[in-house]
Amino acid sequence: MTETTNIVRLRQPDTIDDPLTDILRAGARQLLAQAIEIEAKAYLASMRELKLPDGRERLVRHGHGPVEVSRAKIRGRMT
Repeated sequence: MTETTNIVRLRQPDTIDDPLTDILRAGARQLLAQAIEIEAKAYLASMRELKLPDGRERLVRHGHGPVEVSRAKIRGRMT
């Protein structure tokens, strides 16, 4: 007696089935990264008048955060 099974592999959420989906996801990531970068620049520009006692800017750009879409990091200076 032979046993037959009907196992259907489910698509994993992280896998991409077609090139179009890959292109769309890459484009969405790029748009998000650009929007976050613009928002960070605008925020820093609006806070530029905040200064430390020695004249340096209180808020400064501090690299990118470790996320799939890079985002601008901002930190405050204490002294």
